[in-house]
Order: sequence, then C-alpha cells, then structure tokens
Amino acid sequence: MDFNQRLRNNKRPVVVDFWAPWCMPCRAVSPVVEKLGKDYAGKVDVWKVNADDEPEALRALHIYGIPTLIAFRDGQEIARRTGAAPESALAPLFEAALTGVKVTNKGPALSDRLIRLGVGLALIGLAFFINIFAYQIVLVALGGVIMFTGVYDRCPIYRAVSSYVKNLFKRDQPQQ
Repeated sequence: MDFNQRLRNNKRPVVVDFWAPWCMPCRAVSPVVEKLGKDYAGKVDVWKVNADDEPEALRALHIYGIPTLIAFRDGQEIARRTGAAPESALAPLFEAALTGVKVTNKGPALSDRLIRLGVGLALIGLAFFINIFAYQIVLVALGGVIMFTGVYDRCPIYRAVSSYVKNLFKRDQPQQ
C-alpha cells in the first residue's frame, strides 16, 4: 500500500517523521517524537518514514530536508516542521493533528529579530570605518541581508513573491 492510500485509510490523525539512519538531527529528534507519541497514544498515530526508502513520498510532499515532521488530519496536511527541535516546538504538531487547527508560522521571535537587526546595523556601521570601497559594499550588502532576515515575514513584497514562487513550483508537480 502506498503512502497516500495508507494515509487516507487511517482513522486517527497522524504525525509522520521523515528521517534517515545517517541523519544526526534525525537521531536527536527521535526520542522527543517517541515521547510525544506515547503522550498522544490512542489519539494520534506516529509513523516513521525512512527518506531513503520513500523518495516518491518526499517529492510529492515537497520535503527538501530531514528530519521533517508533518501532521495530517483526515488525510490533509495541518502542520509541518523541518529540522531538529525541542519538545516545546514539536508538541504543537501533535496538538494540531489532534484538534485540526492549522499551525501558523509566526516567524522569528522578537529577540531574534532584534539580534539580527543589531548585527546588520553593526556591519553597516563598520563599513563606514573601512577605507576600501569593495569591503564597504560587501559589508553594507551583508548587513542589509542580515537585517532583512529579521523582518522578511512582515514584508508584503517578500510575501507576494514567495507565494508566487511556491505556486509556480506546485503547478510543475504531477498530480497523484
């Protein structure tokens, strides 16, 4: 039975852990996923899918990095998290699968935003103390990029362009 059919036939919500045996972050996340699986036993099923064994499923779900955990309810994706994360960041996936309420990406925390803005400003300020024009350009550009990473999710132009690019890639994918 293929992944999508198995997902449609499952009665309970599912959190799927896409991993690989060679992936160190996957190994770090595994005990957390197991603990949460025990906490939600009987309410949310946990599936572990070896990325090396199921490349078609990864392509179909647009998974570009592992570990990736995806919460499904009634066969529909509710939430997704890529990369190693603590229990506090993974528990909302299980809760979303259970309740059916989609998790929204809130972007960087306020402290992260302030750090990124500060580092970016410091690099731009440093550019004014260097007398080599090429280095000034590089520092100003780097500072601008770092500052942008602190506010990108609030930029309407970024949102419009990223949505357009996302839809463009979705259209290119064959339907199953």
